[in-house]
Amino acid sequence: MWASMEPGTAIIPVRARRQAMDWSLVLVSQGIESRIEFAEDGGGWHLMVSAPDLDRALEAIRLYQLENRRWTWRRELFQPGLLFDWASLAWVLLLAVFFWLSEYRIDLRTAGLMDSTGVSHGQWWRLFTAVWLHADASHLAENATIGVVLLGLVMGRFGTGAGLLAAYLAGAGGNLLVWLFAPKPHYSLGASGMVMGALGILAAQSVPLWRQVPEQRKHILSGVVGGLMLFVLLGLSPGSDVVAHFGGFVSGLALGAVLALVPSIAQRPKTNLPSGFVFWLMVIWPWWLALRPG
Repeated sequence: MWASMEPGTAIIPVRARRQAMDWSLVLVSQGIESRIEFAEDGGGWHLMVSAPDLDRALEAIRLYQLENRRWTWRRELFQPGLLFDWASLAWVLLLAVFFWLSEYRIDLRTAGLMDSTGVSHGQWWRLFTAVWLHADASHLAENATIGVVLLGLVMGRFGTGAGLLAAYLAGAGGNLLVWLFAPKPHYSLGASGMVMGALGILAAQSVPLWRQVPEQRKHILSGVVGGLMLFVLLGLSPGSDVVAHFGGFVSGLALGAVLALVPSIAQRPKTNLPSGFVFWLMVIWPWWLALRPG
């Protein structure tokens, strides 16, 4: 760090704009005002804070880095600051296990698919169990190939447990929208709502910077618009469950905006471990209810 040309301010250098945004959100969460700037003279990206706040800012950043040490599954992808969590492959494996079980146990689909009439009669678990079921191998492959990328980026950005749980809840949110608005009876299954939820989470991650970094609004808007265009391309294909896709995407936008407000909290091990536990609970419990006798 070094003193700024502006009296009473100090500069904290960063590697890239993404790191500047992350650290800026960390400082905002601690009540420290900062400004993201780029030096054309070769100084690169940096954060500008008031000189009296410098020590607190550096300590907040140090604690953030300490709490977010990367583990071997999280790797930088394409550019510094863009993290991909290869643990998303475990999600694909889980989808494959459920598909294999459903092929050899026919009542798995009957017990777990999204049935709007059944949900109306109290079978709320179908909102979750339907995420893990697929009609055939091509249906599974389509969701897995797109989902592993989007989910890996979400988990890399917000942490393995928090990102996975948020995308899963967004998928259930898509099924909830089906129950609320689709004509009854309505039957559906598949992880596409969760995949669209992951897309919504990614599209919303820069929204909190709209007011904090006015000079970056064009880039923020382009990110949201890019997410919407991908949704139109992937989520509105003929024959797909458009309502579930739209519900998952909208749920993802809402959850992504919340996560983006507290990225440092979402990425902490103390947050990710409980989030991972809740995720597994919401996989096992709904299926236990769906398959219990009587």
